[in-house]
Amino acid sequence: MARLSPLASVSETRAVLEAHGLTTKYSLGQNFLVNDAILQKIVALAEVESSDAVLEVGPGIGTLTIALLQHAARVVSVERDADLPAVLAETCAPWSDRFALIEKDALHLAADDLADLDGFLPNKLVANLPYAVAATVVLDYFERFPSLESATVMVQKEVADRMAAVPGTKSYGAYTVKLRLYAEPAGRFAVGPGNFFPPPRVESAVLRLNRRTLHDGSGAPLDATTLKAAATMADAAFANRRKTLSNSCKTYFAGRGVEGARVAAVLPQLFEQAGVDPRLRGEALALEDFVRMGRALQALAGV
Repeated sequence: MARLSPLASVSETRAVLEAHGLTTKYSLGQNFLVNDAILQKIVALAEVESSDAVLEVGPGIGTLTIALLQHAARVVSVERDADLPAVLAETCAPWSDRFALIEKDALHLAADDLADLDGFLPNKLVANLPYAVAATVVLDYFERFPSLESATVMVQKEVADRMAAVPGTKSYGAYTVKLRLYAEPAGRFAVGPGNFFPPPRVESAVLRLNRRTLHDGSGAPLDATTLKAAATMADAAFANRRKTLSNSCKTYFAGRGVEGARVAAVLPQLFEQAGVDPRLRGEALALEDFVRMGRALQALAGV
C-alpha cells in the first residue's frame, strides 16, 4: 500500500523541524505521528471521501494533513503555534488550492472563521488533538458547528474511555452524558507511544463519533434549551458521584445563588415528574433519564 504521508517517520519529522530551526514544544503537547500505518487507519475510520470538507485541529508539520488532502475535497487546519505556518506552507504546498490554515487557538475558533473561507463548512473533524484540550474541543465543536457530521480524533486513552463510556462504569460521567446529547461512538483503535516523536508518556486511542439528533415524543428534534437543561442536570448529578442523585443535585444547585436555590426547592417534584429515582447515583442513569430531568427542570424552574 502506498504511503499517505512522506512525513510519517522519525527521520523526516526531525529533518523538517531542523530545517526550520524548530524543536518539539512540550508546553503545547507536541507529539508528532510517525507511523504511516496509523494514518491509513485514521483515514479509513473517518471514511474521508473526495466530497468531504475536513476540519483539522493541531496539524503540526502537516503529517496527517497531507494524508487528508489526498482523500478530501478540502482541508482547513487550525494551529496556534506561530512557528508552524511557515512549515505548513512548505509541506502542504502541492495542495495549496485545497488547503487553508487558520492561525488561532482552537478553543477560540468561531463560525465566522469558517464563513470567511469562501463558504467552506466542514462536515468532518479529523485530528490528532492536543491532549490538554481534546475533550473540550470535541464537545464544543459538536455543540457549535452543526455542519459536523462526525469527529475522528486521536486522544488520550482515558479521554476516549470517557467519550465512549456506558452507564454503570467508572468512566461514565457528566462529560459522557453531555457529549452523548450530540454524538455517539462509532469505532475505535488503540495507538501506543512508539508511534509518536517524541513518544508521549500516555496511551492513546483514535475514536470516531457520529452526530446524533435526539427527538421528543412527537418526533421533533430537541431544541438547544432542552439540550442545555439536560446538560445542567448531568453536571448536577455528577457534582459528587459518591452521593445519591438527590444529595448531589441539592448540593450543586444550593451553591448557585437565588436561581439555584429555587431549583433545589423543587427537586423532589423534578425527580417525580421525570420518573427518576432520587436514591440512585448519576452513573446508574441513561441518557434518556437526563433528558427527562432536563425537561422537568425547564417546566418547574424555567431553566
